[in-house]
Amino acid sequence: MGNVPEEAGISAVKEHHSLLTTAIGDEKLARESKIRSYGKSFNGFVARLLPHEAKRLSEEESVVSVFENTRRKLHTTRTWDFLGMSEKLQKRSSKAQSNIIVGLLDTGIWVESPSFNDKGFGPPPAKWKGKCVTGANFTRCNKKVIGARYYNLDNALDPNTDQKSPVDTDGHGTHTSSTAAGETVKGASLYGIAQGTARGGVPSARIAMYKVCWSGGCADMDILAAFDDAIGDGVDLISISIGGPSRSYFDDSISIGSFHAMKKGILTACSAGNDGPYQGTVENVAPWIMTVAASSIDRKFVTAVKLGNGMRTSGISINTFSPRKAMYPLTNGARAANVTAEIYGNVGACDYGTLSMKKVKGKIVYCLGSGSQDYTIDRLQGAGTIVAVDAPTDIAIATLIAGTFVVPEVGIKIDQYINSTKNPQAVIYKTRVVNTSTAPFIASFSSRGPQKITLNILKPDIAAPGLDILAAYSELASVTGLPGDRRIVPFNILSGTSMACPHAAAAAAYVKSFHPDWSPAAIKSALMTTATPMKTKSDDAELASGSGQINPTKAVHPGLIYDLNLSSYTRFLCKEGYNSTAIGRLIGRKKKLNCSTIRPAQGLDGLNYPSMHFHFTNESSISAIFRRTVTNVGFAKSLYKATVHSPKGLSVTVSPRVLTFSRSQQTRSFTVLVKGSMQSGASILSALLEWSDTKHSVKSPILVYKQFPPLF
Repeated sequence: MGNVPEEAGISAVKEHHSLLTTAIGDEKLARESKIRSYGKSFNGFVARLLPHEAKRLSEEESVVSVFENTRRKLHTTRTWDFLGMSEKLQKRSSKAQSNIIVGLLDTGIWVESPSFNDKGFGPPPAKWKGKCVTGANFTRCNKKVIGARYYNLDNALDPNTDQKSPVDTDGHGTHTSSTAAGETVKGASLYGIAQGTARGGVPSARIAMYKVCWSGGCADMDILAAFDDAIGDGVDLISISIGGPSRSYFDDSISIGSFHAMKKGILTACSAGNDGPYQGTVENVAPWIMTVAASSIDRKFVTAVKLGNGMRTSGISINTFSPRKAMYPLTNGARAANVTAEIYGNVGACDYGTLSMKKVKGKIVYCLGSGSQDYTIDRLQGAGTIVAVDAPTDIAIATLIAGTFVVPEVGIKIDQYINSTKNPQAVIYKTRVVNTSTAPFIASFSSRGPQKITLNILKPDIAAPGLDILAAYSELASVTGLPGDRRIVPFNILSGTSMACPHAAAAAAYVKSFHPDWSPAAIKSALMTTATPMKTKSDDAELASGSGQINPTKAVHPGLIYDLNLSSYTRFLCKEGYNSTAIGRLIGRKKKLNCSTIRPAQGLDGLNYPSMHFHFTNESSISAIFRRTVTNVGFAKSLYKATVHSPKGLSVTVSPRVLTFSRSQQTRSFTVLVKGSMQSGASILSALLEWSDTKHSVKSPILVYKQFPPLF
């Protein structure tokens, strides 16, 4: 319903009850139907309604939108050194950091972790208005984790896994929290793997946890309740590693919550999704959100295998087990088939129920495909698994027993060896860390653009490390989360855009510690225009990486920024065709808004965005105009010259090509004209605009994408 009512004497709760009574037609039923009112930071409520009642409610002038409560999913150390943020650099801004509060919407937090030690911390910042809600296995917060709440409005809990408190029984929320703002912990590792110093991006910052995710997912109504509290509590940034299918901005809980956060000067960072490498899968695409893809760092986890014939090879996994014998018997699905029972499933893939315990017990089993073979073989008392995946993978997954994943060519050789001898043997060694020179590259699982809501806004915005990340973990969760896994650890290695998101949120917090007065758009712009291009570029180009991998130290001094305010977003929403009355209520305008009477948004995309994107379908030629305004945050007197790097077939004209500034905070405008044609069979043309004053390099990707229907 937009802004909280400002008029004296108007109660949001009474207003909600009145609307429900009108929609339902019965005052008693209306009172019973309401689950919660939102009224701290924005106006709204959640209620149980029949379809015709919801429709009737949506027709009310005071209502911005009515949408169904759905369940979303999680986008499930050395990183900061790789990003150029040494411990020494982080300590320089520690005093300013300690006044920054990072809010996370996640699975809860394990406050007992060494990453959340509050030694040396003073009292919470004076602006903090939040709470520490205690409950099962959660008895306290501290001066590091200053706030914790939980939300489960429909009371749908699994008694075997869920605990009614802010405690983390999954591990995900503890991992993301420590990645963003964990304290420095020396000697951190997972059973000796990836050993080093674990620390968050802003180790002196405070943490506020809002638990919205349970074993059944993350409900929209809980997400909105958490936003309502977090904004009012006084957090400076919000990190959300949660997603779901893209929806209209007014029908999306994360879009709505982050819009109200933006109005209060709070930047929201969100994970882009784990549905890559397919195009059109990116999530959390509202332009006021910083959408984060997952990239690699300069290491990978390798698990070596030796066969009885002397062949040595390796796969990718996180195998914490050291072999107890020089060799183990080796078999495959076909040899270990359960011939005494009717088989339903693929024997070669070691599907559950297809193998015989007698033929598996004590052996390493070679399987095809990818899935839960380690769980199946463990149940049959096997010693380990070697799984041949369908295609090369870049993600290392922790196994329940000794295990590794090999490429198809290696798998064929292993299978041939098994079938060539009576007593095949093998051994799987403990995982080791290998440095790689190909980083950064975008992880294969990271969701790609183009987005489905506003086609000419490039998403994701930026990339951050999300592949094989070591961070704190809950001691109420096992390493894999699989039944039978008894490994309880203080640190775990996880992958996902879930891991990338808190890296970007921490980078934003780092920038904010130097520039507390900057808007959310200014901070996002600084991170985007100073990002590092991908060393290994995927075929999807910036549809995968956005502007590139975060470079927090450079973002502190970006030179120029592309700023946006509430008026910018108002014009943008009008251009996108949203209802004038609904926009007016969303932005908190007292007078009725009429889109036809305000200055229209300029250019193809209608927004002063740090990247430029032209998405077209049927046109044979390319023609687009982007209008941009930059603000000088570098040297007072400066001169920036434009350089364009463009491929064959694409002409990019910048006017003017020189921007002169005489003072700080001065603005200058320019236009970018993109023309050309797409070669037959091609779908992407990628260019780069760079403004430079010799000290600063302000980069903006320009991506032209031709859609071959049907993508969406």
